[in-house]
Amino acid sequence: MTENQNNNSQMPKRRSGSGKIIATAAIVGVVGGLIGGGVSYYAADQMNSASVNNSAAQTSVSSSSSKVSQKSAKTSGTMTTAYNDVKGAVVSVINLKRQSSSSSTDSLYNSLFGDDEGGSSKKNGKLETYSEGSGVVYMKSNGKGYIVTNNHVISGSDAVQVQLANGKTVSAKVVGKDSTTDLAVLSIDAKYVTQTAEFGDSKSLQAGQTVIAVGSPLGSEYASTVTQGIVSAPARTIETSSGNQQTVIQTDAAINPGNSGGALVNSAGQVIGINSMKLAQSSDGTSVEGMGFAIPSNEVVTIVNELVKKGKITRPQLGVRVVALNGIPEAYRSRLKIKSNLKNGIYVASVNKSGSAARAGMKSGDVITAVDGKKVDDVASLHSILYSHKVGDTVNVTVNRNGRNVSLKVKLEGN
Repeated sequence: MTENQNNNSQMPKRRSGSGKIIATAAIVGVVGGLIGGGVSYYAADQMNSASVNNSAAQTSVSSSSSKVSQKSAKTSGTMTTAYNDVKGAVVSVINLKRQSSSSSTDSLYNSLFGDDEGGSSKKNGKLETYSEGSGVVYMKSNGKGYIVTNNHVISGSDAVQVQLANGKTVSAKVVGKDSTTDLAVLSIDAKYVTQTAEFGDSKSLQAGQTVIAVGSPLGSEYASTVTQGIVSAPARTIETSSGNQQTVIQTDAAINPGNSGGALVNSAGQVIGINSMKLAQSSDGTSVEGMGFAIPSNEVVTIVNELVKKGKITRPQLGVRVVALNGIPEAYRSRLKIKSNLKNGIYVASVNKSGSAARAGMKSGDVITAVDGKKVDDVASLHSILYSHKVGDTVNVTVNRNGRNVSLKVKLEGN
């Protein structure tokens, strides 16, 4: 386990019968057959009822023709204007992977014996849609249109395409990506950009505030789908499967497979979050509804600006490989010479010889118990403290070495 871990909480869900994967962080049930059957049954039932009562209907209907009132109220909802402000800026993002052109026998041979030609056969293979998600066009500059999406939407791609709101599909380039925040930036030719979205201030959000989610649930065939809900929690801290803690916006607006990377929009038509994941089942197997999460816009703006500038995010680190004590089995603790009275902390498995931690005197076998006076019990808490600093800052690290506390001053380096 390294000091900086990837955020792999967003798992793709295979789409039934299509061979595609719709990028999301959701566990969903198969309901298509049930809905279809219900509609068919209802329609048949209504037809039978209509035929039975047909004669009665003929005798009771007036000879006057029915018509639509010219005084009907406008049908726009309270969020229609907000939707119109962003709908042209929300796109579908298509992850393309190159399929191997070799036969199944060749593939088996290559996997067993490592034939170098296997790589070339894949390189020359046909690009096919592997997964689909959503994205938001947020800027037009220097002849390019910039799109923010989730990193897991484009992860592992050999090429990326974007389907615009008008249905046109164009090639996109990956400008930069960050697995920790699960954000990525794409670029397209500016001539294709007809609308850009504006970011709002996510810090001003309040629980109960009305929001809409715009994206492509189940892929581009349902592009520009809009769902409405409220902000359930403006700043909910969750722990991802990689051990990182992330502060997100919780909403009950429907977020489904394919919505990842789409926009969470306030009543002013501003993007206040990038839809990223959905909790559909608790750890004990209990099914839940209305628990979607979005990356706050203030964090999105910081990340995308750095991705456009540098292509990656540089985070402060100590220059060590670590593992939480509570993740080390008792049988190994004695081998590692970890004192039995130490219950919590971060075990230093190895130290980069040329890194700042080594220069500060940190050694393999040390157990980090606190940073800047704050206790660290797991990797997530260590990251939380380090990421609040900048590269070049000096932090006070307390380590337990052979049962004795040692205080070290470590200058943070970049990853």
